[in-house]
Amino acid sequence: MNPVIQLPVSTLAKRIRHGELSAVEVVDAHIERIQRINPALNALVADCFDSARQEAREADALVAASASPEALPPLLGVPFTAKEFMKAAGMPHTAGSVHRVGVVADGDAPVITRMRDAGAILLGLTNVPEGGLWMETYNAVYGRTNNPWDLRRTCGGSSGGEGAIVAAGGSPIGVGADVGACVGAG
Repeated sequence: MNPVIQLPVSTLAKRIRHGELSAVEVVDAHIERIQRINPALNALVADCFDSARQEAREADALVAASASPEALPPLLGVPFTAKEFMKAAGMPHTAGSVHRVGVVADGDAPVITRMRDAGAILLGLTNVPEGGLWMETYNAVYGRTNNPWDLRRTCGGSSGGEGAIVAAGGSPIGVGADVGACVGAG
């Protein structure tokens, strides 16, 4: 396992801003991890890897041109994922409902905008239960997301895809919300 995917968000952000790690290296490490684990998990349901790699190159150029790492955005170059309920421009926005297949977000939800403004790079969207109303992450559009610790079990809901991808090291930070909790990372 690439040690980069085991670093906490705060360490990744600091090391990228100070030029000790490249954003491209960090994004590629997480994409590689997703490609390895996601077939069994079914956590990430829509990726934007090409644009993530382009944004990582742009972040590295910004670091190279900066005289002051502290002046750079706080999450510059740090990859993240978000629950498919969150609007991300150009990405599917089905909420796990077959009636919404083909719906594409025309803009970003405020939380996605704030993450991007902080310099974070979206890798893709994660699975959700239909309408967010089930105790496990399953829907007729994308299927079931499995628990990364025991593939025979569910990962729960409604941020189950987000929790599964973060727990398995595919994303250092995830945007997801539930009635009683939020998904986060160190």
